[in-house]
Amino acid sequence: MAFFDDHHRKLSAELSQWAVANVPALVDHHDVDSSCRRLVRAMGDAGWLRVAVPASHGGLYPSFDVRALCLVRETLAYVSGLADFSFAMQGLGTGPISLFGSDETKARYLPRVARGESIAAFALSETDAGSDVAAMTTSAVPDGNDHVRINGAKTWISNGGIADHYVVFVRTGEAGSRGISAFVVDADTPGLTIAERIDVIAPHPLATLKFEDCRVPLANRIGKDGEGFKVAMATLDVFRSTVGAAALGLGRRALDEAIHRSATRKMFGHTLGDLQLTQAGLADMATDIDASALLIYRSAWTKDQGAPRITREAAMAKMYATEAAQRVIDRAVQVFGGMGVQSGVKVEELYREIRALRIYEGATEVQKVIIGRDLIKSAQA
Repeated sequence: MAFFDDHHRKLSAELSQWAVANVPALVDHHDVDSSCRRLVRAMGDAGWLRVAVPASHGGLYPSFDVRALCLVRETLAYVSGLADFSFAMQGLGTGPISLFGSDETKARYLPRVARGESIAAFALSETDAGSDVAAMTTSAVPDGNDHVRINGAKTWISNGGIADHYVVFVRTGEAGSRGISAFVVDADTPGLTIAERIDVIAPHPLATLKFEDCRVPLANRIGKDGEGFKVAMATLDVFRSTVGAAALGLGRRALDEAIHRSATRKMFGHTLGDLQLTQAGLADMATDIDASALLIYRSAWTKDQGAPRITREAAMAKMYATEAAQRVIDRAVQVFGGMGVQSGVKVEELYREIRALRIYEGATEVQKVIIGRDLIKSAQA
């Protein structure tokens, strides 16, 4: 597509070849913790994690290349949802540091993440503060002149239990979005414990974190006091498009699986693909895939051209691509028939993988609110 430069095409081709050759042997769905550690280390050794941090601290590009981030997630998701997850969290878990961290904080965390030596996590959600981030209650209060003490809990935290550091968003001031700050909390900090590991239909490392008088240096704050909401939203503004890209990779794999099944499955003296209903279904799937790709890479290209925010574009890309991938994968399962719900068949795995993408980093319903508000705001302006 015209949205790409030559280095994007080279990145996509080389990563695809590497992922097909290496990723399957690294993944064991019965031991996701070890699988994620292996994947992170392998991607670090191969240099792919350099896409997730700036060049000043071991990265590949001077600043976030959102098209490259999207291409990596799409390519990895096509091969393995867990590989995509492992890459994505390295970016999301250090995105606030890359965008707003001090030089000292960047130097401490980013190079190790780029090399795959350290696992990152992003701790924003709470039991009653998911979509409504401003409702968070986990708090940090001053402890002397150079530390704070954090108390509260975070839940649905990806890489919870295996991360080496967490970017934690806490309340430090008034109610609402203006009273939130962000801190980097090392996993071995006294007072931080894993309260619960969370099992989901597509196994990923997820946990609830508990903070009890967790003492953190003030130097670990990202941005200024009260800027946490801005830090979170700016980070999601970069990475929300990449969620759509991951869905696109899952959808592309489902389409390819369905095409192969249609071309080889014998039925009524012909192949399944000879039936017009099958052809119509494949047409719908392919159109959804291409429409998703255009929205995703329009959003990423706009950010890469210097747009300060891509709120509407990213929300459209994330919303459409995740919903479209759900339709595509569901139809692929239908093409496979009974085999499509058999454990160990790829489309069954894809069916479980896609569901969470319609929820995390802003559920579809939240994306619609974001798009609608932005349209009204633009019209009023």
